Amino acid sequence: MTEPFIIRGADVAAEVYRELSASLDTFAKQGVRPGLAVVLVGDDPASKAYVASKDRKCRELGFHSIKIELPANTQLPDLLARIDQLNRDPAIHGILVQMPLPAHLDEQTVIRAIDPRKDVDGLHPVNLGKLVMEDPTGFAPCTPSGCQRMLQFAGIETTGARVVVLGRSLLVGKSIALLLVGRGPQADATVTIAHSRSRDLPALCREADILIAAVGKANFVTASFVKPGATVIDVGINRTPDPQNIGRYRLTGDVAYDEVAPLCRAITPVPGGVGVMTIAMLMANTAKACRMALGTL
Repeated sequence: MTEPFIIRGADVAAEVYRELSASLDTFAKQGVRPGLAVVLVGDDPASKAYVASKDRKCRELGFHSIKIELPANTQLPDLLARIDQLNRDPAIHGILVQMPLPAHLDEQTVIRAIDPRKDVDGLHPVNLGKLVMEDPTGFAPCTPSGCQRMLQFAGIETTGARVVVLGRSLLVGKSIALLLVGRGPQADATVTIAHSRSRDLPALCREADILIAAVGKANFVTASFVKPGATVIDVGINRTPDPQNIGRYRLTGDVAYDEVAPLCRAITPVPGGVGVMTIAMLMANTAKACRMALGTL
């Protein structure tokens, strides 16, 4: 087989940001900047780094960015009060509460407190319902949207394609299945959701023209899961010990890249793949929320 096409997140994200620039020019003429507020509770290092990346990208693009960092012992009423303030702030078009939250805070209660019109993470029940109904006024979750955009960038035809999504989380698995089974460009696929209770996972995954791995287990998908010529989208980001540097870690996907890549038509790397797109689609959702607020969508 020929070498696989490597779908690099930076290349796809650059295309998204070029498209956003036209919207930003329009906003500037109206004296408006898209506003994104990110709320971080606690001091998880991975979450802090991710929030810092979002804030940095906002500022690079010229967005209005607010970063709210709260102590890990913040109580639910206090967090809900902060969200209510942001819901009522006309300068804020998008609100994202970084997950996971400390164990004493109920994530579903927090998600439901966000105004659906500002829920740029696409997790509010209203937006999930709009995703099911294919209502374009909703917000799709950022990571699934990024996966769909990567397929488009790589020229992977989804119409009629057999897609297997490995993982059934609401954040990724179920949402990307809904996007790809819908009607329209980069959709119209035949989608199967596989999970830990599915029988003979390798055989099921080998039926896929497009395999999307989102199980959160390092190197789980081996060559036995992949049909020659398939496209593989690796959503997993796992910290694994670095055998060459004792005491240090490296980022690893759900896919055993070195043995799977030679089989593929196209594949995403980790790092440098889907994770980059999550932030790009968050920026796109925030710009969309701004257009909706202005009544120009």
